[in-house]
Amino acid sequence: MGVRRAVEIVLDAANSQDGPIYTVGPLIHNPQVLEILEEKGVCILDDPSEAEPGRAIIRAHGVPAQTKQALVDAGFRIIDATCPRVVKVQTIIARYARQGYGVVIVGDRNHAEVLGLLGYAEGRGHVISGVDDLAKLPPFERAIVVAQTTQDGRLFDGLARTIEKRFPHFKVFNTICDSTHRRQAEVREMARSVDAVVVVGGRNSGNTQRLTEVVRQEGIPVFHIESEEELNRDAIDPLEAIGITAGASTPNWVIKKVYRTLESLQKRRWRQMVFRIQRWLLLSNLYLALGAGCFSYACALLSGIRAKLPSALMASCYVLSMHILNNFIGKEAVRYNDPDRAHFYESNRVILLTLATLSGAVGLFMAFSLGLVPFFVLCIISLLGLSYKVKLLPGPLKIGRKIEGLSDIPGSKTVLIAMAWGVVTVVLPHLSISLQMTTTMIFVSLWASVMVFVRTAFFDILDMQGDRIVGQESLPIVLGERKTLRLLKHLLVISLAILLFAPVMHLSTTLAYGMTLSVFYMAGVVQALERDWMVAGFRFEFWVETIFVFTAGVSLVWRLLA
Repeated sequence: MGVRRAVEIVLDAANSQDGPIYTVGPLIHNPQVLEILEEKGVCILDDPSEAEPGRAIIRAHGVPAQTKQALVDAGFRIIDATCPRVVKVQTIIARYARQGYGVVIVGDRNHAEVLGLLGYAEGRGHVISGVDDLAKLPPFERAIVVAQTTQDGRLFDGLARTIEKRFPHFKVFNTICDSTHRRQAEVREMARSVDAVVVVGGRNSGNTQRLTEVVRQEGIPVFHIESEEELNRDAIDPLEAIGITAGASTPNWVIKKVYRTLESLQKRRWRQMVFRIQRWLLLSNLYLALGAGCFSYACALLSGIRAKLPSALMASCYVLSMHILNNFIGKEAVRYNDPDRAHFYESNRVILLTLATLSGAVGLFMAFSLGLVPFFVLCIISLLGLSYKVKLLPGPLKIGRKIEGLSDIPGSKTVLIAMAWGVVTVVLPHLSISLQMTTTMIFVSLWASVMVFVRTAFFDILDMQGDRIVGQESLPIVLGERKTLRLLKHLLVISLAILLFAPVMHLSTTLAYGMTLSVFYMAGVVQALERDWMVAGFRFEFWVETIFVFTAGVSLVWRLLA
């Protein structure tokens, strides 16, 4: 939490504020994140006297109070991104130091957090890292013992027991961060059920180094890497089960790249073949396009109109064209959210652009074959999709924030994608039959939009870190991850309830009862994300995108039975 909070504070400042922005020392111990901050113009402040005054962001590890005051005196505006767990330790030390207590810190002597904590001890602070260091402590009439928040839990517990025996007058505070303690326990448990563990994180990260040591204590091979390029494939190939963990400062996209690299190392040839097909279908968006055609078929049966091949082709081609082009338009975010897709698009640029152009033309031709109104409506939503990143207004419109185009409206991407799918899979097939707006058309288009909204918001949650880096305010960034998940659950519950009454209210065919299975499918996906039942690799994403094919399968069974 503390690391994520610090990174978000810096990125928000870099994306929304002018003037020099500095971090007081490296923000976190992760080279990839530091490289991104450097690209965004965030500099590391070493000597305040030699830098132009601006915003100085205190890193997650914290700094001594004297350092903060020196920055204020030098004309810098302080933004404190110290981890709240570290602030708690600083407060404990400061309170007891004022009362004349000695301060013993269990931690790494040269770690940034420990150096910051010492600044609150009023000269009475001492650092120990093992039982042997206890003999070096001066005699204290009274003292407190605290821990660096990312310290090894077992080490601290052992020291605490020894201190209680030798120095019963010392007050011991277990200030190890809950998430650090929990992660170490989880890794220790995981190490007992796998052949090896890959630990992903910066080499200078104290908590990442401790995770590596925890695995080593369990007596199995451990690979500490900073990126997927450092994976020792020769050592990994013979292994059956591999555990993955990461340091607190490791970005999601780095973990995803490592996981996907390991996921691709299938031993059996048929599994390798299946995985490669799945990967290619997902990265090219062909599987999503197939899903759009299937969804159009299901929505036609739900509406009680005849399912037409041109309508399904129109939906497939529109979705394929728009998603390919938008991946090129938003390539900066894709670079972080889905590095594999970014590489795939760069390697197959000509093929994919040709495919997007051809599929867009075929989609428009299919719409034209359905009638002039569907054709013109598809032209309009296609232009809106292509102009999403374009600055449409001659000058910025300020409504609480600067808005120059559709992409500047918070959460607009998720809503617009859902609406576009509702139009192309439901509204246009209806308009090809009659220009009259019916309650059935409105109901089915809204239901389709809700299902696509949940699917899109689901992926937005996975992409939060990359979206924040590029300054794109997706729905989860605006609402927060928990509130977004709560919203998706509520939408699915409402959708389920309405489907049960839709046939009775003459809003749809009896297929609505079958569509409740699709709602349960999507609810299972949301639950899997929330409870960490699956890792966001290709297999998981494939199952998510299968929702539309599954919906068509339910519709086909219903039609055969009917």
